[in-house]
Amino acid sequence: MSMHKHMGPIAHDQGFMAGYLDALSLVERLHRLLLDVIKDEFERVGVLDINAVQALLLFNIGDHEVTAGELKSRGYYQGSNVSYNLKKLVEMEYMHHQRCEIDRRSVRVRLTAKGREIRDVVTDLFGRHAEGLQSNGVLGADGIDQIAASLRRVERYWTDQIRYIY
Repeated sequence: MSMHKHMGPIAHDQGFMAGYLDALSLVERLHRLLLDVIKDEFERVGVLDINAVQALLLFNIGDHEVTAGELKSRGYYQGSNVSYNLKKLVEMEYMHHQRCEIDRRSVRVRLTAKGREIRDVVTDLFGRHAEGLQSNGVLGADGIDQIAASLRRVERYWTDQIRYIY
């Protein structure tokens, strides 16, 4: 049986499919580019002992105290090597860690003063970018709201696919 017999009417629309594949590629490229932008900023300010993924992790944790599991479930961190990065950040004194009293297998982490400095560098970088996007007419408040709403809908759709297909 051919694959196209299982596709609904929208899936037959080659224009939509091409746009979808383009959007997927763009999301992937933007994520890699974001990491490059963060890496470049840290090179500019002379912070060389931390990588962009770790800096973004510190930014996302912010002032919260979380477990590794919460990092994934709250969407703060998507990488498969979260435990490795947390361990490295603790070793480099960007984070404190402490075993949970109730569940001794679980470890809670929070930023140290050094980690908050890194978070602040990323916050400042993102603030400059937001200001630049607006002041240069690249994107306004309506545009960013539409992009975020669209991406949230895709996120919900994919999440539902994972939960209900398997």
